[in-house]
Amino acid sequence: MSTGRRAARRSALFALYKWDLTGKVELEAEADEYARRTVEEVRDRAASLDTRITESAEGWTADRLGVVERNVLRIAVHELESRAVPPEVAIDEAVTLAKRYASEDAGKLVNGILGRIAREEAA
Repeated sequence: MSTGRRAARRSALFALYKWDLTGKVELEAEADEYARRTVEEVRDRAASLDTRITESAEGWTADRLGVVERNVLRIAVHELESRAVPPEVAIDEAVTLAKRYASEDAGKLVNGILGRIAREEAA
């Protein structure tokens, strides 16, 4: 079942949130292939994604971020590095998820970190 990338990111976020807390991956039954692949790839690369986030988060380490923010960032950094979508799309979708499931301030934090990473990727 194809649900679109926005819904796939949401499904991936929920699954990665649960994984981050419990160590178990549980995807929604209706999760599509993009969500499944994103969860698998982000889970497998979590340590390197966290390093990249920490390097770009002034004064913060990935492990100090909230679970929602950390996983939103992991998904977006993965999309930026893999060039799965244009940088603007990855950033906008991540900010939207952060604002919806964390807070307005989380959206600003995510935007700032991803902006730095996107500039590094473009250089």
